[in-house]
Amino acid sequence: MFSIPDPQQAPPDAGYEVAFAGRSNAGKSSALNALTQRKSLARTSKTPGRTQHLVFFELDGERRLVDLPGYGYAKVPEKVRRHWGLAMEAYLSGRKSLRGLVLMMDVRHPLTDFDKQMLQWCQHAGMPVHILLTKADKLKRGPAMSTLLKVQKTLAQQHNVSVQLFSALKHTGVEQAREVLDSWLALPAGKD
Repeated sequence: MFSIPDPQQAPPDAGYEVAFAGRSNAGKSSALNALTQRKSLARTSKTPGRTQHLVFFELDGERRLVDLPGYGYAKVPEKVRRHWGLAMEAYLSGRKSLRGLVLMMDVRHPLTDFDKQMLQWCQHAGMPVHILLTKADKLKRGPAMSTLLKVQKTLAQQHNVSVQLFSALKHTGVEQAREVLDSWLALPAGKD
């Protein structure tokens, strides 16, 4: 794992990587830990906005997961928030090894303005997106499914976007999300 404030300091742009984005309180670190089955791969905190750099987690010599700074909630100075935005834009538009974006949204507050901006950017760039409606354990099954269906209906016209319910606490949707990651991070035959 290594953390960098500027995309120009990123590891060589080779192999495959998947980025994780979302609001500062959407549960990115918990999701990364659940997906990798490592309790403390990504540091979790009760205070949103702790991830202030691009954090690269090497899975092996060819594949990485990248935790992007959270957006929309963290109590940080505006100058820092602007820097995060520029760093994320530079990273997302410049990385050839980036295979897809996992966008996390709290199931109780999906499709915020920031989420919609991220989705619009990904559509424009042709970047595949898999949405995790996190904290699904906070809702009963009926309301959670209703939210999932509403988000799917809203995004039905967008290409390369998939959506699922997810709970790091209850491990809901972990296998489904891993299947998406595996497909994005699959090495060509003969390379593994």
